Amino acid sequence: MKLVTFDEGRVGELRNETVVELDVPSMREYFERGGSVRPTGEEPALDAVALRAPIIPKKFIHTAGNFREHEEESKRVGWTHEIAPWIVFFQNVDAIVGPDEPIVYPEHLTQELDYELELAVVIAKSGKWFAPEEAADYIGGYVIFNDITARDIQRREMRSGVFSFCKAIDTFCPLGPWIVTPDEIGDPHDLRMELRVNCEPRQESHSGNMSVTIPEILSHYSALGYSAGDVVSTGTVSGVAGFSEDAASLYLKPGDVIEAEIEKIGVLRNPVVSWRDAHGGDEAPPRVSW
Repeated sequence: MKLVTFDEGRVGELRNETVVELDVPSMREYFERGGSVRPTGEEPALDAVALRAPIIPKKFIHTAGNFREHEEESKRVGWTHEIAPWIVFFQNVDAIVGPDEPIVYPEHLTQELDYELELAVVIAKSGKWFAPEEAADYIGGYVIFNDITARDIQRREMRSGVFSFCKAIDTFCPLGPWIVTPDEIGDPHDLRMELRVNCEPRQESHSGNMSVTIPEILSHYSALGYSAGDVVSTGTVSGVAGFSEDAASLYLKPGDVIEAEIEKIGVLRNPVVSWRDAHGGDEAPPRVSW
């Protein structure tokens, strides 16, 4: 089953090219009710609705350093602190945008805008302190996450070994295009992953390259306590612009279109727009020195 949020926050189930509207006010409440909701009788065509971010969670938990291929490529830039396993931090949920919504380039903050393709897990129900063997009961579905990052800000944040602001700026959290339930995914560690910029492949990998499995991730973070509808990312794969040999030529710029694709889920597409275009022709604020 594919679950969508559309138009002004309506919730539905995607059936072929039709959206079956569900009688629930938000996707979070859908999971809080255990999926026990009824159709409203409204069934608009998919091409007649505007898809939104499928869910706005209470907590969005990042995993960093889980794909060791990404950790290896990070050594090219000489961070002052290593990208070690089990780096965890929280995302700013107000930064979430949905499919086809723009990523706004804040040129007053960064000149090194990067992409990071990730598989994310939606938590089905509240809970805490559970073992990996119990994790399957807490998986409500899977969704694509593009972890947009300002590398120049991150480089400065890494002097303390902590980073967050660089990934939490407004519109830096594309999520979508829908939530796919576990029955349609099968083994989440057997999915092809690819991110393209202007149709050019940039990241190509496989979810089987995770160092730590999804059940282990969910169990590890369960000490924080989950709410139904929380989102947990599983880390990005190699191929990001900032860790390449010619980073300057690969950083995102206004006019670019990003397509983040994961097998059995779909494609999350987002354009990059300038600050001026996003704000009705207004100039960006004065340059901030980090």
